[in-house]
Amino acid sequence: MSNVQGGGNGPVRPARSVRVVIVDDHAIFRSGLKADLDESIQVVGEAATVEQAIAVIAQERPEVVLLDVHLPGGLGGGGREVIAGSASLLATTKFLALSVSDAAEDVVAVIRAGARGYVTKTISGAEITDAVFRVAGGDAVFSPRLAGFVLDAFGTAPADIADELDKLSARELEVMRLIARGYSYKEVAKELFISIKTVETHVSAVLRKLQLSSRHELTKWAAERRLL
Repeated sequence: MSNVQGGGNGPVRPARSVRVVIVDDHAIFRSGLKADLDESIQVVGEAATVEQAIAVIAQERPEVVLLDVHLPGGLGGGGREVIAGSASLLATTKFLALSVSDAAEDVVAVIRAGARGYVTKTISGAEITDAVFRVAGGDAVFSPRLAGFVLDAFGTAPADIADELDKLSARELEVMRLIARGYSYKEVAKELFISIKTVETHVSAVLRKLQLSSRHELTKWAAERRLL
């Protein structure tokens, strides 16, 4: 694949079609993308706003969401808010950001929110199809120059710390950092566009995975590793 790189050794091709939702506020782009995708990609829904996206994703429960980063509606969080609003589905639904933006802050923000990859709209329909298969198969996929942003943001920790952080999902990592910095559950919920109950669930998972017993221990753990 010339313009897209992933974490595996080659395209991951499911034996069946992959169910996809396309989220983009331009109807012409959505139509063109559907026409360019391989026939093995089954588009089961479309959305143009944050609210529409969250609703159709909850209804259709697709395997992959092709998600624009900048969307109207919601609280202004765009694609990041869509992922946050679909947090309960992250175990089964993968998000692949597809955007005209190649800004580092956009890439890092959406990956931290829980997206499995980020590709630009300059790639071909065949490459997007391949990226969908990769993400559906569990790979992380990025356009080559964008992968460097992610490595800079997430790959600078020493090996032993990286191993510890690998236990956490992207969302758990983001919650961990905010809690360790002293944010209240309510403040974390507001910052990440998720419910307080979801924050509590993530904090419990973080403490369990890191074998810690309290927020105080978590703050100390993060401070010692210079993660704050």
